[in-house]
Amino acid sequence: MEILKVKLSEYIQEYNNQITEKQKITMISRSIVDKLFSQTGESDINRLSIREVGNLVSQIESESGQEFIHMEMGVPGLPASQIAIAAEKEALDKGLATQYPHIEGISFAKTEIARFAKLFINLDVTPLNCVPTVGGMQGSFAALFAAARTNPEKPYTLFIDPGFPVNKSQLQLIGVPYKSFDILNFRGEKLKAKLESFLADENVCCICYSSPNNPSWINLNELELQIIGELATKHDVIVVEDLAYFGMDFRVDYGKPGIPPFQPTVARYTDNYILLFSASKIFSYAGQRIGMMITSEKLRTRHYPNLKNYFTSDILGYFIPYGVLYATTAGTSHSAQYALASMLKAVNDGVIDFVDSLRLYKEKAKLMKALFLKFGFYIVYNDEEQDLADGFYFTIAYPGLTNGELMKEFLYYGISAISLAITGSENPNGLRACVSFVRMNQMKMLEERLKAFEMAHPLNP
Repeated sequence: MEILKVKLSEYIQEYNNQITEKQKITMISRSIVDKLFSQTGESDINRLSIREVGNLVSQIESESGQEFIHMEMGVPGLPASQIAIAAEKEALDKGLATQYPHIEGISFAKTEIARFAKLFINLDVTPLNCVPTVGGMQGSFAALFAAARTNPEKPYTLFIDPGFPVNKSQLQLIGVPYKSFDILNFRGEKLKAKLESFLADENVCCICYSSPNNPSWINLNELELQIIGELATKHDVIVVEDLAYFGMDFRVDYGKPGIPPFQPTVARYTDNYILLFSASKIFSYAGQRIGMMITSEKLRTRHYPNLKNYFTSDILGYFIPYGVLYATTAGTSHSAQYALASMLKAVNDGVIDFVDSLRLYKEKAKLMKALFLKFGFYIVYNDEEQDLADGFYFTIAYPGLTNGELMKEFLYYGISAISLAITGSENPNGLRACVSFVRMNQMKMLEERLKAFEMAHPLNP
């Protein structure tokens, strides 16, 4: 009888081993992934930055010979505007490469930025309020840095998360403290009490967020923007609104100049705003590092005595270009400004519909989300009043796996994404998926890999 029990035990163990081995069948050798990950020197995959994930995936691809489904990098997946390219070439042919650009931007660019604000946001500003920047990245650095120096009694920046992780890195580099909270459970009217809990101490200089949101793709509604704007005025806080994905809530057509609806913005509810834009996504012009900043007239002309401790002037609209932009890049590329201005003029004049040219992202997101849902995944962040828009990003999770576990498992199946942990999300489960680099002819490959993933991680084994 004992012999029979031993044999039965051995048989069960052998069967379980076979099941385990079957579940370990992956697209890419675990030994390759584990070896290359160990070489990053990081024990927690959640802490890898976007660029570090991209580098790791590139190494895995090279050593394994397997192509990845790349969802980690928010890189434009569309051709750059020919109007921009032609304008930049013309600027270079005119000899502008030998000249320093004006710190506050060339007149052509500033004029078209102001027109863009009126035609697509219904916001009245002058060219004086508009400054080209070296990508949205420099714009955010300049705005956050300047806001942090306005009042020594208000040292903190408040991030409405999840958000772009590099914004926090920018503050860490210059020693500026920040606070943050995850908006997931504070949508709509609940946002007011949550914000008040941070602002009541009167030590916050700035509120920063993006909408459409990177990484979740939620869009703040008019009530939420009104709450942010009114509280910013009440507590004398600067709002830095990142509009890098301007017009890309494809549920609504924001692409017709001068015709409602207009892009939602906090600028309708407060004069304490700095708006940031990027040509990287809306014009697929990432390589030339060009963006724009619009500062309200109230802030542009406002005196903050504390700025004198860092610069010769205490006027915010002078401190940003001549204090911050000058000290970092001494202006924005001459030729890139002409590219930006020419694109904006074509859009402002109605020659091209920049929103329509981006709709491929919507189609990709729709297909990809359907595949993930088909194989047991769920969307982490949804919008408050309606279904989440299909666009540049979405968030996914798989039952029973933390964000780090899912991120690591995906690598074995040739799928890459970033953990929500680095975006300030308080949800322990989930990844950000970016659609831009996933080709339409890879959808079948994605389906096959997700099917294999589900077989190896059955929800009802």
